[in-house]
Amino acid sequence: MLKPGGREARIHYQDGTFRLISDGDFVRCAVTAAIIPLEELRYWSVVRQEAYVDAAASLEAEQRGAR
Repeated sequence: MLKPGGREARIHYQDGTFRLISDGDFVRCAVTAAIIPLEELRYWSVVRQEAYVDAAASLEAEQRGAR
């Protein structure tokens, strides 16, 4: 659950983990712009350095990148 007035984190995505560059409570999905609390972040691209709200958003980003 997000705290009221939470801040967006800056993250460096790595294989199987991520590193906070600047503290925050959430990131935004690169496809849908949905807010993703850090404790719920499960999908991201190391190559594109973006977060995704779910597997469908991750697949959509992959398909866009293949064009």
